[in-house]
Amino acid sequence: MFTRIMEKIFDRYAKFPAVAILGPRQSGKTTLAQYFFKNHVYFSLEDPNTRLRVEADPKKFFKENENEHGIIIDEFQHIPNILSYVQLEVDEKKRQGYFVLTGSQNYLMNAAISQSLAGRVGILTLYPLSLQEMILSNLLDNKSVDDIMFFGGYPRMFTESILPIDYFPSYIQSYVERDVRQLINIENLNLFQKFMALCAGRIGQLLNIESLGNDCGISFNTARSWLSILEASYTIFLLQPHFKNFNKRLTKSPKIYFHDTGLACSLLRISSPKILETHPLRGNLFESFIIADLYKQYCNQGTRPPLYFWRDLNGRYEIDCIVDQGIDLFPIEIKSGLTISSDFFRGLDYWNELAQRNSENSIIVYGGNEDQSRRAGKIIGWKSAAHLGELLNKKS
Repeated sequence: MFTRIMEKIFDRYAKFPAVAILGPRQSGKTTLAQYFFKNHVYFSLEDPNTRLRVEADPKKFFKENENEHGIIIDEFQHIPNILSYVQLEVDEKKRQGYFVLTGSQNYLMNAAISQSLAGRVGILTLYPLSLQEMILSNLLDNKSVDDIMFFGGYPRMFTESILPIDYFPSYIQSYVERDVRQLINIENLNLFQKFMALCAGRIGQLLNIESLGNDCGISFNTARSWLSILEASYTIFLLQPHFKNFNKRLTKSPKIYFHDTGLACSLLRISSPKILETHPLRGNLFESFIIADLYKQYCNQGTRPPLYFWRDLNGRYEIDCIVDQGIDLFPIEIKSGLTISSDFFRGLDYWNELAQRNSENSIIVYGGNEDQSRRAGKIIGWKSAAHLGELLNKKS
């Protein structure tokens, strides 16, 4: 069992009648639910026999398996209408933390939850291991940032010593054949995998759906639909631009990132950390690695990630990540280089002048290990970025 930061907030969320732990397949949802709610009865709706029993008579199923602690229902999206029966149980018996639900398809789950359990469920999203969780679980010993980006954070690779070149092709194949086919009627699965690879090739870049569709040989509407599926299954996320009245024209397109760089590396056919070191998209992958980890840090605290980026229309100036804490804004530049350069501060200096802010909230995350404080901002090495969310919360 790895150290999972989310475990610290379960006591808060267990005050809801139901707790939903959502996230991508194999991110550790089931293991975490069974570890923390160890006295709950466990059922998986991946099991066809269990599905048949539940579908035949949900009320009878709950009655036969009732106990004083509760029930874990794994992959509940297979029977979305089960939540109507969960609602009846919740409203009738009013037991805190009795139902624990896990699922990996956002498309099906959000609609079902909002229809049946609004106000009755605490919703959490668990992603693959964060940088801090890797450190606490002693997984970073003698590993470079390229090693970590190449491996990614899916727990099973570490527990079963599976190499990324073996793990990710199987993960992608099963994801496409099982999850994607449940969401849309798609005949050419290879074409969807090509679409995923094209998305990986645009990691850290402005999203152009028309260009993406043309390169894949699909329509604009199909490309948009497939992007929504990748978002809903926790594969990619779109970072939206941060708008503020600077009396300047700003870009309005989002940027595309992957929640796990190991998966992105596999789609890009990067077969080793050594190849990653000199890959033309290494800087983009490092940017995705840091932003996705900060995204995880907020999710692990049960908080919606307040992350954006900023860029002027001609692309001359850009801030990789803007953390909007309400009153406070934190501009963050992400550089994969090992050596700190004064040029790193160029975008930050411009943004601070435009926003009429001083540099005390400016942060640079880079590929080295030394942390520094300068007049132009704070410099943080990639390992220290594991605590970036904590630092921002202290400063705001």
